[in-house]
Amino acid sequence: MAKGSKFVHIVDEVTELDEEDRPVLVVALDGFLDAGQAAALAAEHLFETGDGPVVATFDVDAFYDYRARRPPMTFMRDHYEQYDAPRLIVRLLRDRQGTRFLLLSGPEPDTYWEAFAKAVRHVVERFGVRRVVSMGSVPMAVPHTRPIAITPHANNPSLVAGESRWRGELRVPSSAQALLEIRLGGWGHDAQGFVAHVPHYIAQLEYPKAAVQLLQHVAGATGLHFDLSLLEADAVDTEADIARYLASNEEVGQVVAGLEQQYDAFERAEEEGSSLLAHDTPLPTGEEIGQQFEQFLAGLDRPDAPETD
Repeated sequence: MAKGSKFVHIVDEVTELDEEDRPVLVVALDGFLDAGQAAALAAEHLFETGDGPVVATFDVDAFYDYRARRPPMTFMRDHYEQYDAPRLIVRLLRDRQGTRFLLLSGPEPDTYWEAFAKAVRHVVERFGVRRVVSMGSVPMAVPHTRPIAITPHANNPSLVAGESRWRGELRVPSSAQALLEIRLGGWGHDAQGFVAHVPHYIAQLEYPKAAVQLLQHVAGATGLHFDLSLLEADAVDTEADIARYLASNEEVGQVVAGLEQQYDAFERAEEEGSSLLAHDTPLPTGEEIGQQFEQFLAGLDRPDAPETD
């Protein structure tokens, strides 16, 4: 059994399971790897469609930087109330066919990553988890009008289906979620994950289209079955909102069109086995599009915003 369990408390126990029924642990941490809040939306959808008990709680005070990410609180006239305390928990859920799985969700730890990894190991070994599957999303220079690309990864090469679109070595900022995959591999536990590429100009929006893709890949990798109809409906509404805005803003539409040309050039180059760099096609920056979308994002939150029906 893993040491470091002082940072996690087992609230309830999964009943004894047969070897073939050992649960999957799905991981979705808010924060760094959550462009478009895709992982958070996916986790929320799983919880809402498969409500189940909390079986483990982590010592959030040990992992959370309250001054860097101040939790919201309500002030009512002359007093404070409704403090939204951060929670890092594991729930026992069921998919649409009744198969049990675990969901670890909450804020990415700010500190004690190694202790967090050991605490997750304790959960994995305590509940006989057969595989850990993580979800994440990153902002990329891609258009929302093209299919969402997914980067798969795993600490066991046999878990990665297909050929990676990345070539060579990439140096990227680390995350607690990525470190967890490395450490679990060293302890003999299979872990894999999927990262969705979210258009950088809408990375601050809730982007359910990416959440749908993440859950579809998790389902394909684990054999779990999720009802995604509500999330898919939200995705359609969000795409319609963006399309209406682009139709009324020619400048932003032109920038997105440039991204489409860049994307298509990359796709053609991959098919032909040639350079991935598109000739004479400048890549729009995040600032170019992001600044234009500020008004759009603000408009979606205003109570007097125009109807989008």
